[in-house]
Amino acid sequence: MAAGARGARPGAAVTALLAAWLALALGPAAASRPSEVGSPGEQRGHCVQVLSAANWSLVLQGQWMVQFYAPWCPACQQIEAAWENFAKESEHLEITVGKVDVTQEPGLSGRFFVTTLPTIYHAMDGVFRRYRGSRTSEDLQGYILERKWEAVEPVAGWKSPSSIMMHGMAGLFHFSGWIRQIHSYFTGTLGIHVWGSYAIFILSTLLIGLILGLILVLIADCLCPSKPRYREEASVELIEKENAELTAVEEVEEAEEFSANELEEAAEEKKDISDGEDGAKSSEEANSSEEGTEEEDSAVDEGSGTEETEDICEQHPTDSETQSSVRQRKSQVADNGL
Repeated sequence: MAAGARGARPGAAVTALLAAWLALALGPAAASRPSEVGSPGEQRGHCVQVLSAANWSLVLQGQWMVQFYAPWCPACQQIEAAWENFAKESEHLEITVGKVDVTQEPGLSGRFFVTTLPTIYHAMDGVFRRYRGSRTSEDLQGYILERKWEAVEPVAGWKSPSSIMMHGMAGLFHFSGWIRQIHSYFTGTLGIHVWGSYAIFILSTLLIGLILGLILVLIADCLCPSKPRYREEASVELIEKENAELTAVEEVEEAEEFSANELEEAAEEKKDISDGEDGAKSSEEANSSEEGTEEEDSAVDEGSGTEETEDICEQHPTDSETQSSVRQRKSQVADNGL
């Protein structure tokens, strides 16, 4: 047993030396790694808080200055030291300084609608303002101490990160980041050509569209079920029957109108005939009356003629008497002359 223990001591010593060497080699790297990478909610660079989609709602309370950056962005790398110095003075300024890596949090960058890098926002109790001043540590501190942010117009309500529209925008940006990761997996890990990856996305988009269309059709069919075939036929027959009845009624109405028109025309003709007969009678009467007047006139003329003849007859004797008296006188004168 003693010999065995003595024989085992050199191996244990070697193992202990290897463990110590590994601890010394990996210890500083392991200690520095959390400070370099950081995790959401932890303080990075002493006072800079890393924000993510899980804890971004902390910005809605208190006063914050948040920078959106990317590790590959040269401008972001240039202001990193100034941002760290500004964060060190955050306790005296009564402000919280944060950072958002847009490559890791595409949804959060979409929520704030970040289109340029670096982008800095000032937040005061959920009211956001875009910082567009100088990015030195002194100017950042003066922006807070002198309350210059009060002169800046806040972000509109519909563009606020807590609005429903920006919530949907965050979902779109997150979806685009997910697609980008899948594309990188296809082209990098699986070694698929870029155009092959595009073809996969196109086919998947068409397939998803067909599936969604089928789902919508099923939902519409469930909400508004179609009528059975026999009901459709019955409805068609009923419609045809109603149309036939309507046409029959229209024909009857047309016949009644036609008969009424005929009756009116007949009545008008009868009236015209009666008016003609009355006119003829009146003309005959007028003619008869004219004839009577003419007869009377002729009778009157005849009477006047007889009277004239009588007068002539009466006058003729007087003339003869005068002539005879004249003759007698002549004869007397002649007798007296002798």
